[in-house]
Amino acid sequence: MALMITDECINCDVCEPECPNQAISMGVEIYEINPSKCTECVGHFDEPQCVQVCPVACIPVDPMRVETRELLWSKYRLLIAGTTT
Repeated sequence: MALMITDECINCDVCEPECPNQAISMGVEIYEINPSKCTECVGHFDEPQCVQVCPVACIPVDPMRVETRELLWSKYRLLIAGTTT
């Protein structure tokens, strides 16, 4: 499952630097998560770091992007392979 940032985001800037996959960036009005890069921190941490630091709890699972843990691991491995070449 990829995560998403809802419109409750207050643009506090704490989530972006916490993302190990650089999946979070500033959108038009609020921060956004690139679902092709979001692994919910699988491969890096036990829990999504952006969720841990968000002061307004505006980062739920994106219901349109449900992925199993195995798919998240596969995505992680692809992302890591792409950064080492």
